[in-house]
Amino acid sequence: MMDLDQLGRMLETLCPMFTLVDQDGRILQVGPTLQKLRPDQPIVGSDFLEIFELVRPRTVTTLPALMATAGTKLHLKFHDEPRTALKGLVAPLPDDAGAVINLSFGISILDAVRNYALTSADFSGTDLAIELLYLVEAKSAAMEASRSLNLRLQGAMLAAEEQAYTDTLTGLKNRRAMDHILEHLVSTKSTFALMHLDLDFFKAVNDELGHAAGDYVLSQAARIMLEETRSDDTVARIGGDEFVLIFKSLSSRAQLERIANRLIGRLQKPMVFEGETCAISASIGTALTSQFLSPKPAEILHAADLALYEAKRNGRSCHRFYSEDARAAE
Repeated sequence: MMDLDQLGRMLETLCPMFTLVDQDGRILQVGPTLQKLRPDQPIVGSDFLEIFELVRPRTVTTLPALMATAGTKLHLKFHDEPRTALKGLVAPLPDDAGAVINLSFGISILDAVRNYALTSADFSGTDLAIELLYLVEAKSAAMEASRSLNLRLQGAMLAAEEQAYTDTLTGLKNRRAMDHILEHLVSTKSTFALMHLDLDFFKAVNDELGHAAGDYVLSQAARIMLEETRSDDTVARIGGDEFVLIFKSLSSRAQLERIANRLIGRLQKPMVFEGETCAISASIGTALTSQFLSPKPAEILHAADLALYEAKRNGRSCHRFYSEDARAAE
């Protein structure tokens, strides 16, 4: 006949979270994993209902009542912190010698593994909890990999979109971006001014000093335009030496005149590239949405273009606003 010590040793292998209690409810033996949950608290010798609180059924407050729950799933918690949730099942021993109460973590297993640093050695070799943990970890790793991939894809898409709207040489917006911005501003009935800027004598720089010098001049011109505009304005390179500047919510002719004059003044200062002087200037034409009853992007661009040609006809290196006279002279 197996004695309680032999039974306890067998249960340590099969059920590492068991408790063996006598007929008075005193804990005689406890599984190694269960003891690991309270390493500084001797569980053996304590009363079972002093260590564990019966959450369901709540009516159980004595050992006879506990024995009567044989075959019924118990819901328990530790009385002290951390109050880890447990599930249990009572198996009475013959001859009223006590009972084996086997415990498990149930759905709280993830918290338990984290809180108590449990490993596979703390579970029975046939316990499916380890396989479930591996599945959870694998799912978490897969979800993290998927999230990381999605973030990289989103980043790549944003970079591709940004590249599609950017002039690679100057870093300014390109014609496609300008068209998109103009459509948006017009569709929202926003007030804005549009400058069409053309670099005078740029072809001579390209022809005489080479394309590298021309690229340098374009980059320097782009920098100057960005410095003379606000962060919510748009500066776009729409052709070889042609630029469009869009000033949101700006309709003051005096302020636009000052901006244009600053641009012309800075752009006509000689630029030195590899010891060679690059001399250019700028002609600018400006149109305002307030000049049209129902402005359309193409109409505003055309008006600024007419004003630009008016500036060129007046000797270049100057600024002109669009007017009906310019349209009549077209």
